[in-house]
Amino acid sequence: MELTGSRESLSREGSSLPGEWSSSALGQAFSQILHQLTGQESRRSKARNAALQDLSALLEATECDTLFEGSDASLRGMPQLLGQVAEALGKYAAPPSESEGRGDRHSEVAEKAAAVGLLFLKLLRKVEAAKNSLVCPAWKTGLRHLAGPMYIFVVTHSLEQPWTSSRSQDVAEQVLALLLQVTECGSVAGFLHGEKEDEKGRFSTIMGLLKSDLNKESWKNNPATKHVFSWTLQKVTRPWLSQHLERILPPSLLISDDYQTENRILGVRCLHHIVLNVPAADLLQYNRAQVVYHALFNHLYTPEHHLIQAVLPCLLDLFPILEKALHWKGGAARPTTHCDEVLQLVLTHMEPEHRLLLRRTYARNLPAFVKRLGILTVRHLKRLERVIVGYLEVYDGPEEEARLKILETLKLLMQYTWPRVSCRLVVLLKALLKLICDVARDSSLTPEPVKNALLEEATDCLILLDHCSRGQVKGLLANIPRSCEDSKVVSCMWKVQRATEGAPCDGT
Repeated sequence: MELTGSRESLSREGSSLPGEWSSSALGQAFSQILHQLTGQESRRSKARNAALQDLSALLEATECDTLFEGSDASLRGMPQLLGQVAEALGKYAAPPSESEGRGDRHSEVAEKAAAVGLLFLKLLRKVEAAKNSLVCPAWKTGLRHLAGPMYIFVVTHSLEQPWTSSRSQDVAEQVLALLLQVTECGSVAGFLHGEKEDEKGRFSTIMGLLKSDLNKESWKNNPATKHVFSWTLQKVTRPWLSQHLERILPPSLLISDDYQTENRILGVRCLHHIVLNVPAADLLQYNRAQVVYHALFNHLYTPEHHLIQAVLPCLLDLFPILEKALHWKGGAARPTTHCDEVLQLVLTHMEPEHRLLLRRTYARNLPAFVKRLGILTVRHLKRLERVIVGYLEVYDGPEEEARLKILETLKLLMQYTWPRVSCRLVVLLKALLKLICDVARDSSLTPEPVKNALLEEATDCLILLDHCSRGQVKGLLANIPRSCEDSKVVSCMWKVQRATEGAPCDGT
C-alpha cells in the first residue's frame, strides 16, 4: 500500500473536506491502517512507516466528533477500532523478545516508541477536544477502548529500561500526564482502581489486555510485560486488590518460579504485595496461602543474597496468615509452626556460610524471627547459640552490619528465653568479651561511630547476661578494670558494674 492510500480512499468515499468525511469512510481508512500494522506486510519497515504517517495525517485532518462516531464497517464501532489501532501501535513499539538480539535493536525500539507516543498524544488531544465540545458523547466509549493500550505503552517506555531512551521516556511521561488529565484522575493508583467509590477503575481491563502475554508459554516474548504487570500491581492496594486475586496470583507465582534470579525477585515482590494487601480470609481460601508459602520456601535453597532478602520479609508477613488456622488448646506442646520450619532452615544455612553478603542478609532478618517466635525461640536455642558465637568472631567490613544484627538478636534472645540463658553464661561471656577486645584494638578502616555502636551493643548484652545469671557476670568481670590497660574495654566493664539490678527481661 502506498503512503497516501488511506487518505485517497477517504476522498473516494465522499467529501473532500476533512471535517465532512463520513464515518464509514473513516472506518475503512483506520481498518486499512490496522491491516498495515498487523498484517504480513507490517514486517516491512516501509509499510509500517507509511501506516504511522497515514494515521498522523488522519488524526490531524479529522474532527473529533467524526472520529468517535459509530461505523457499520465490518460491524465494528469506531471507538473499538481506535482501541485496536492503539493496541497494534503498542505492539509495534514493544521491545524484542529475550530470545532475539537485543543491543542493536534497543535504539530502534526507542525511536518507534517516541513516534507512537506522539500519535497517542494526538489521539488524546482529540479525546480532550471531544470532551470539551459537549456535542460528542461517544468520546467516553473511545477513551474506554484507548486507555488500556495507552497505559501499557506508558509503563513499558516511561521506566528506565535497556530499550528506552531519554526521548522515549519523556514522550511516554507526556502521554501519561495527558491520559490522567483526560480521565480526570489525580494519580496512577486512582486511574487503576477508580477515583470515586462507585467508579470501577481500569485495573481489570489492563489485566485482561496482559492476560494473553502472562501465561507459561508467552510471558517471555515481551520483556516489558513482567515489568508492566509488577509496576501496575504495586499501585493497587487494599481494599481494591482482593477482587482481582484470581488474576494476579498465578502470574506472580509464574514469574517467581523462573530460573533467572532477577525474575524470581520480581515475582517474590509481587507475592509480597499480595500478602500485604489481600485479606487473610481470601488467601486462606483454596489453600492459596500454602501455595505461596511453598513457592517462597523453595527459594531459600538458592544462595543469592538479593533473592533471600526479598523472600524472608515476605515469609515473615505471611506467617500470621498461615497461623490463623492453628489453635493451641493448652496442655500438650504447642505445634511447630511455619516460622519454626523457616528459622530451622535459615540457621542451617547460616552456620557454615562464609559469603559476607549472604551472612549479612541472614543476620539482617534474624531479629524479626526471634520477635515472631518470642519465648518459643527456645526450640532453636542450641543452634542460635552456635550461630551467634560464630558470627561475632568474624569481621564483617566497615559497616559491621552482620555483627550489629547478631548482637540485636542476642539481646532479644536473652529477653525472651532468660531462664535458659544462665547455663550458657560461659560461652556467651567469652564471645562478648572477645568481641569487645577485638573492636577496641581494631585499627582497620571501620568508622569510629560503628565501633562505638558495637561496643555499646555488646555492653548492653553483658548487662542483660548479668541479669539473667543473677549477678554472676559482675563478679567474673570485677578484676578486669584493674588489670586492663585499654580505656575502651575498661569503660565497657565499668558500665556493666554500674548497671542497676532489674528484671532480667521485658519480653516474657
